[in-house]
Amino acid sequence: MPATDLMPAAFIGHGSPMNTLERNRFTQQWAAFGAALPRPRAVLCISAHWFIPGTAVTAMAQPRVIHDFYGFPRELFAFDYPAPGAPEVAREIADAVKPAHVGLDEDSWGLDHGTWSVLAHVFPRADIPVLQLSIHSGKDLAYHIDLGARLAPLRERGIFILGSGNVVHNLRRLDWQQPEAAFDWAERFDQAVQDVMTSVPANLPGVLQHADFPLAVPTPEHFLPLAYLAGLCQAAGEGAKVFAGGGSMGSLTMTSFALGADPAASAGAGAGASAAGAALPDPHQIPPEQTNT
Repeated sequence: MPATDLMPAAFIGHGSPMNTLERNRFTQQWAAFGAALPRPRAVLCISAHWFIPGTAVTAMAQPRVIHDFYGFPRELFAFDYPAPGAPEVAREIADAVKPAHVGLDEDSWGLDHGTWSVLAHVFPRADIPVLQLSIHSGKDLAYHIDLGARLAPLRERGIFILGSGNVVHNLRRLDWQQPEAAFDWAERFDQAVQDVMTSVPANLPGVLQHADFPLAVPTPEHFLPLAYLAGLCQAAGEGAKVFAGGGSMGSLTMTSFALGADPAASAGAGAGASAAGAALPDPHQIPPEQTNT
């Protein structure tokens, strides 16, 4: 990673919650990326799994760990990521984005699996304060890009901003026969997003017109965390870089992007690890769309 006064930022394709416990090519890339980062003052995560009709940031001293999924093994429900919160950082975030409004959540949410499944590898010691920013379900993509840009000054204050979702996320189209691949339409859309994010991220709204968008993004919550990195890139005047990627079960892509970090630092990670991403529960027992993955 080049010397810089700005904390890097990232978007990570998180896939199945089982990635928390598994060692595969994706989780190894996340771990290598985290090992190359400077230690942040705090982490602000925008997770696909806090999708509510409002914008809020967790502001409690000790956020609870939320196991917000169904049908997975008992050991995943037992997983703990006891990172502290940082109420003073929450207030700082709310101030930084004004006149946009961000409410302070002092007792409602916590850390959901979109956050801790990734941070379990990026910062495995759970000793860095972690906050979550909700995704406003009633706002369009432009709102989220703008809010991401408003967060840019936080990078100067040592805050690592992380979006956690997936570029392509269609649980109704999963194919268990393709554990390490993506459908043609998923690859096309993912590549179109990569082309935008690595060149002019502010043009991300243009992918809404892509022919494969309806299949790739049937619901918005996993795609919208990427808008925050697009906004940060816009504020920085530079494109993002891809540091991890690949397909999983046909209709998921695990593409991850970084801003202000050198992807070469994680190059080669994953040697000796499983090539496939983590799986989901048996679809005969629980349909994928009911797992809240």
